[in-house]
Amino acid sequence: MAQCERLSKCPFFHAELAHLPKAADQMKHSYCLGDKGSCARYLVAIKGIPVPADLFPNENDRALKIISEKSR
Repeated sequence: MAQCERLSKCPFFHAELAHLPKAADQMKHSYCLGDKGSCARYLVAIKGIPVPADLFPNENDRALKIISEKSR
């Protein structure tokens, strides 16, 4: 799969996980370099909704809630 086009500017990896490089690398491999369509941050962003800084890539339930609330 192709690298997520948002990776270079994703504040989650450049701020939130900067102090946990191993965890960041694992998440990048799974989501940014793997299946970006399963990334909660990506799902929110492609809807044009501002992504909360503390939204983890694996928080899909939270992402769906954010999307649902903004769609009302």
